[in-house]
Amino acid sequence: MGAGLLEVQHLALRFGGITALAGVDLSIAEGETLAVIGPNGSGKTSLMNCITGLYRPTAGSIRLRGESLLGLSPDAVTARGVARTFQNLRLFQHMTVLDNLLLGRHLHFRRRLVDAFVRRRGEEIRHRERCEEIIEFLDLEPWRDQRVVGCAYGVQKRVELGRALCTEPKLLLLDEPVSGLTAEEKEEVSYWIHEARGRFGVTVLLVEHDLRVAARLASRMVVMDRGEKLTEGPPAEVQKHPGVVRAYLGDQ
Repeated sequence: MGAGLLEVQHLALRFGGITALAGVDLSIAEGETLAVIGPNGSGKTSLMNCITGLYRPTAGSIRLRGESLLGLSPDAVTARGVARTFQNLRLFQHMTVLDNLLLGRHLHFRRRLVDAFVRRRGEEIRHRERCEEIIEFLDLEPWRDQRVVGCAYGVQKRVELGRALCTEPKLLLLDEPVSGLTAEEKEEVSYWIHEARGRFGVTVLLVEHDLRVAARLASRMVVMDRGEKLTEGPPAEVQKHPGVVRAYLGDQ
């Protein structure tokens, strides 16, 4: 495990009288896969929205490689090397699979007009090659030229993962990546998430409701309940924690 990549300290988020996050601390090391688990309404997605700039926390700090992410727009956070997927898909339904992936490359296009004119063709080839690599990696070749709206839900989940990978992130945030999938599809997506760490050098922060998937992918788990961090540790230990059992299964 490498040096620390993301540090979240004393993170709080309130909406009026509702507390979504109450002083949450977590850290993730370079190259690690960390799972954040918990029942619905525990604050998992609110945490992810704060990290990616969609929400501005009420208090606390968020640092990526020592630099604060607070106050940055979602685009600026992405430019720092943070990419994410959403529980509810946010794809361009009437664009092709390839074009959706190419949108993930927009931060890497040259900004200067002269550079764009002189090197346009070479740059376009480079971006397409990256997208084709992701298409091959995620077995999306049969759908590359199809519009997303005509693709099955499981394929669309892969496309969103692929678009995130196309940004060349340092930190990949996955919000319930296997929700709504069949058992076979869950196995496939779990494999690709695991392989992405080595092939693309990404660190993964995984928000997941499925305990089995989270335990298989992560070396460490953070458990949240009602906006607070309940416990953290290796998956085998975390799943035996009385508070985790109660949060997922209820009192006996």
